[in-house]
Amino acid sequence: MRLRAWKKAPPTLPEGGASLVVERLVAGYGADVLHEVGLEVAPGEIVALLGANGAGKSTLAKSIIGQLRPGSGRITLDGHDITGRPTGEIMRRGVALVPEGRRVFARQTIVENLLIAAWVRRHESDAVQRDIEELLRRFPILGERRSAYASSLSGGEAQLLAIAMALVVRPRLIVFDEPSLGLSPIAVERMGEEIAALGAAGTSVLLIEQNARTALRIAARAYVLERGRVQVSGTSDELRANDEVQAAYLRL
Repeated sequence: MRLRAWKKAPPTLPEGGASLVVERLVAGYGADVLHEVGLEVAPGEIVALLGANGAGKSTLAKSIIGQLRPGSGRITLDGHDITGRPTGEIMRRGVALVPEGRRVFARQTIVENLLIAAWVRRHESDAVQRDIEELLRRFPILGERRSAYASSLSGGEAQLLAIAMALVVRPRLIVFDEPSLGLSPIAVERMGEEIAALGAAGTSVLLIEQNARTALRIAARAYVLERGRVQVSGTSDELRANDEVQAAYLRL
């Protein structure tokens, strides 16, 4: 299975991480879930978004990636307005999503999953094939089982495949939606190492998490979302020292 060439090339992307700015965003599903949410991610920065179930975290992720059209507000990537733009266009501008629940194609092989994820790069099939081989070397467990169906993977292995599916797009900004959900402690540790490595390499990351301990260990800054509104923001050290954040998210 190989990608077919695409005649129209996407815009040339600058090197390094992308900047993301969300301003006064209102979004929902009939009724508003997000209420004038604002946050920023600088180029090459890892920023966490904390919140309980139902806080609106996934709604924000879908709004950023173009799966949900906001009611009002603005989302910019490197100063370009991407609010409500098609998902394919946003991805071609260098944004990738690792969705909640490790959504991979269970009845496709690992390599086929990577090829499907790389559809937005179908104009450069040879480069995609090289990148896939590099990703299989980077994640040896995937390389060893490249012809296995994704349904045979453990939770941690499936999360690695989901990360690889995001990386094959060559993103400058990756949005992780609850990446530690349902994983073993060992898999959570591995996932955290991979996200930290992305930031160290210059990729911008928005890490949406309930696991505050993991998120605050990785991220430089964080926001706390409650009932669709940002209630607290600051450096990770500041949030760890915040009594309300400790009581809600860092209790043993």
